[in-house]
Amino acid sequence: MAATATAGTMPLPAARVEEKMDPKRLIAFFAMVFGMFMSILDIQIVSASLAEIQAGLSAGSDEVAWVQTAYLIAEVIMIPLSGTLARIVSTRVLFSVSAAGFTAASALAATATNIDQMIIYRALQGFIGGGMIPSVFAAAFTIFPPSKRSIVSPIIGLVATLAPTIGPTVGGYLSHAFSWHWLFLINVIPGIIVTIVTWNFIDFDKPELSLFKKFDWWGLLSMAVFLGALEYVLEEGNKNDWFSDEYIFMGAVASGIGALVFFYRAFKVDFPIVDLRAFANRNFAFGSLFSFVMGIGLYGLTYLYPVYLGRIRGYDSLMIGETMFVSGLAMFCTAPIAGKVSTKLDPRIMMAIGFSSFAMGTWLMSSLTADWDFYELLLPQILRGFGLMMCMVPINNVALGTLSPARIRGASGLFNLTRNLGGAVGLAAINTILTQRQEEHYARLQEHVQWGNPEAMDQMNNMIAKYNSHGLDGATIAIQKLSGIVTQQAMIMSFIDVFLILTCLFGALVFCAFLIQKPQPAPTGAGGGGGH
Repeated sequence: MAATATAGTMPLPAARVEEKMDPKRLIAFFAMVFGMFMSILDIQIVSASLAEIQAGLSAGSDEVAWVQTAYLIAEVIMIPLSGTLARIVSTRVLFSVSAAGFTAASALAATATNIDQMIIYRALQGFIGGGMIPSVFAAAFTIFPPSKRSIVSPIIGLVATLAPTIGPTVGGYLSHAFSWHWLFLINVIPGIIVTIVTWNFIDFDKPELSLFKKFDWWGLLSMAVFLGALEYVLEEGNKNDWFSDEYIFMGAVASGIGALVFFYRAFKVDFPIVDLRAFANRNFAFGSLFSFVMGIGLYGLTYLYPVYLGRIRGYDSLMIGETMFVSGLAMFCTAPIAGKVSTKLDPRIMMAIGFSSFAMGTWLMSSLTADWDFYELLLPQILRGFGLMMCMVPINNVALGTLSPARIRGASGLFNLTRNLGGAVGLAAINTILTQRQEEHYARLQEHVQWGNPEAMDQMNNMIAKYNSHGLDGATIAIQKLSGIVTQQAMIMSFIDVFLILTCLFGALVFCAFLIQKPQPAPTGAGGGGGH
């Protein structure tokens, strides 16, 4: 329809009539957005409350980590698969069944009486819930005309970034105010509402059940092995000293073999499990690369801040959540600005502004000390929240805005997968760097805390005298205290190293943003991604 292309020259009322959205579709879309919010929130909601779950289920610390890992492994398999499933059964069936299954799995997780049950229910929750995430991105770029993207893109960008950021806050509040069971029970009533609304209101596409005969089962199996084993290696690698652990090595080999079979099938069969040809679109390829790095920034910093506040400052989950809330607030305030600016500014400039803001935030964090508290962390968190939203909106538009409706369902799964894989790779790298650099800094600091250093000896003697005067074993306590100080300083120095690396990474992306071709103006894309 040419009316959208010539909206500027038409009388305003006619333009309004032309672009008026079907209320049913709007209701369906917002229900989908809320379902996606629940699914993404659930990745991080338990991260601040693992100790409570561990105590409640009498689990070991290595076992309780699987509450998180099982969810992530299952979700990372479903996200790219969802595009193919949506084509076969339709978006309506896929989304409403995913919402119903996610709700049921949440209720089951709240009833778990041991760690094995919890891990199974969390895997179910992650796998079924993963089907909701890409469907929202696909719907946003197929049912809305390009002129509405300045409103729609910030909404999905905000949800995709805000949910993991406020996850620890929400989890901390729930487990403090009620019990860990409410981390899962909170999904039940909203989940039922989302299921009913999406089943009754989604009508974006029709099922193509004949495609089920061509379904590539070997492709599905190889993708599950490839992505599942990769996620396991990245999640558990640093804890188990990487390839010196037999299971990590086997996981890496399995992932490699799975990848070979998967890529072979993806290019050879008529109806591949994932359509990788979307990467032939240069903007989609660059958008996915930026999405991958955004995953590092999004999940990496959502992990780093709580680790610092917990280990160095001794904060509990509620205090960590209250401190971390600033980033979420900054994103919420930036979303409408990003939407407005996206209609007027070259997306490459928007990305450059966002990445610069991110780099500034991590650079400020490189001055970290053991005394940093809410007010010192305030500006870096505001810069991070602002930067995330300024990047996310143009990245979504660049990656998905120029694809045809036929490509967009599969492509949105790939696009979301890159963000999750970026988070997994980022967390693995951050944990490894923290561990290795802490050991190196500890060794160097230890060299200075020895009998030949007069300052160290003065400190030691003062401590011994102080504790002896209280009738305690001054020498033993002084050695323990000094060791604790050295360990803490080594840890802070390793945090600074990570923040400097992230600063360089996001600083480099400022220049990479200009490697993208300038996306076509919205009217010319109307046929490719507009409302049908």
